[in-house]
Amino acid sequence: MTSTLQEFIHSLNPRTLPRVLQIQSGIYVQGSIYEMFGNECSLSTGEVIKVNSFKIKKIMASIYKENEDNQCSPKFELPLNFPGLFKIMTDRIPYHTMSDITRAVYIGPSRLSHPCFYHQKGINLGNLNIDYGEQIMLNSIEDINGEMMVNCEVVKNNKHHSFTMPLSQEGDFYECEDEYMYTLKEIAEWKIPKSRKRIVKFTDISNKLNSIYPLPKNFDGLLSLTPIYEIQAVMKFQKDIVRILSDLDVEVKDITDCHDAKCFLQVLTTEDLFEKTSKEFPMAAEVIEGPQENPLANGILQPGKTIVIHKKYQASRILASEIRSDSPKRHFLIPTSYKGKFKRRPREFPTAYDLEIAKSDKEHLHVVATKAFDSPCEELSSVSVGDQFLVQHSKTSEILCKGIKKDVGVLACEKILKKHYEPVLLPLYMEGSFIEVIHDKKQYELSMLCAQFPLPFNVKVSVRDLSIENDILAATPGLQLEEEITDSYLLISDLANPSESWEIPVSRLGMAVQLLSSTVDVIDSFPVRNIVEEISEEQYYMMRRYENPALHPPPRPPKKPSGMKKEPNSLTPPKLNIADPPRSLKSLHVDTAKNLHSPQATVASKLPVSCQIDLTLPETEQNVIRTTALADTSMMRETIQNEYYME
Repeated sequence: MTSTLQEFIHSLNPRTLPRVLQIQSGIYVQGSIYEMFGNECSLSTGEVIKVNSFKIKKIMASIYKENEDNQCSPKFELPLNFPGLFKIMTDRIPYHTMSDITRAVYIGPSRLSHPCFYHQKGINLGNLNIDYGEQIMLNSIEDINGEMMVNCEVVKNNKHHSFTMPLSQEGDFYECEDEYMYTLKEIAEWKIPKSRKRIVKFTDISNKLNSIYPLPKNFDGLLSLTPIYEIQAVMKFQKDIVRILSDLDVEVKDITDCHDAKCFLQVLTTEDLFEKTSKEFPMAAEVIEGPQENPLANGILQPGKTIVIHKKYQASRILASEIRSDSPKRHFLIPTSYKGKFKRRPREFPTAYDLEIAKSDKEHLHVVATKAFDSPCEELSSVSVGDQFLVQHSKTSEILCKGIKKDVGVLACEKILKKHYEPVLLPLYMEGSFIEVIHDKKQYELSMLCAQFPLPFNVKVSVRDLSIENDILAATPGLQLEEEITDSYLLISDLANPSESWEIPVSRLGMAVQLLSSTVDVIDSFPVRNIVEEISEEQYYMMRRYENPALHPPPRPPKKPSGMKKEPNSLTPPKLNIADPPRSLKSLHVDTAKNLHSPQATVASKLPVSCQIDLTLPETEQNVIRTTALADTSMMRETIQNEYYME
């Protein structure tokens, strides 16, 4: 049956790719030669192409009005880098089978590509009952004993239950409400179902933004998004990959079932390779298109190289950010096998509440104040710049303020004087500023560091990894190790020189290969080489937001009691005369056992102070937090940091 190229793509099930198309008719100029993204291709009538994949290239938007006919609304293009955040409006039309869902919704290896649905009436799966409204997460699709099944997960009574459902599973499945905010690019890549409208609500209709991207006058925030796809295809007996926009004015016919596909290049992306079953590995492949800006691009992954893809798996990485006062900061994914060594660096804490979160049972947290604080009552201590404290524990204390007794959350500390300690109480709501004092001069390997100290944690590379030719971490002034994540990887090696193998990321490597053989005799005992991967700001924020979606945002710091009137700081910074801490402090060392923090501390410590995103804030404030670093530290704080860090 003949259809337009746009209609064909909208009705196409991605899992049936590749498909062979024959050009039926269209509008052509000068022999039907088109220049498309640097590739020339002929689309004359009768021409045959093979479609390997497609992705959204641009977004056409129109104003959406509920309970109105929106067919005639004028469309306007939104660039994928359009600033601001969008909330996804839940699709109210049900899917009637699991197969319907998998045809319309992308299910991939990353957290962002694990869609969630609920069943209208509930499902009985024998040993597991799924009740109405319970959120079903779809993690992957796999061939199990000749039947395509969806690997799912549901949380019941705070326990995760994994199960499978066949594509033929019937019922009314509804999309779950999505509480996250997304950029337009994230929505385009992950959140637009095929053959369905995606309605979103723009959360920042500001005059400043409207002056850059003019929006219609009657725009109230709701938009209907229509994707324009870029189709990746190959021509007969050619190795070049061509890219065609889906709104090209041509008609096509699907002739896959009656055409020999062997005359076409068999092109697969890293995502395609990861979707293959584990028993299909290892396999040999030729690199057709290599990745851009990757250390392996000029070596094992350059076009024309023959590689062996040994297996797919999940691997751990440490997400880290460069410590610097200016921006932009660089972000890294560090393999746990990194062989360099680190020294600890001081952490900064903007409030007393952050001290409570960061304290450890294994080591006293020793800090110095860089901002003065005037206590509103006698029970709470005032703070001067340069005061040193040992953090003990938090508690609730009764204080007298203006003749009224109130219970206030406080942090019990020991103030370090020249010859003794003085017990003091600091209010948790205190907006002070503290820098950690480091007495530990040891050098740590990454695995030992992560085992002994809770993340986030500040370090500096003291000995670079000698197995890496260009260790990009060695040149950084300091690193904040933020959290351990799990990501999808492929293990590859050079078929001609199989002396070592490499881990390559699935979701961040733009590469296309042609399969050569599915039977390869290889030895899997090669040493595995890992690289420190530098990631973009956009990739960094996506990982921070979606790696642990089950975690709630960290609790807000306690608010100052309403009865306390803030007085202006009358304390003048004294001349710094830093006394040596008591001898016992210098001998403090961290035990080898891993510190298991409290649930509250675990959640809060997942996000560093410099880039926490409180999802309970208004969306516009979230956007500011996502894109703006902390204010530059003052000269006084830098002076204290240099004074207190012991190399």
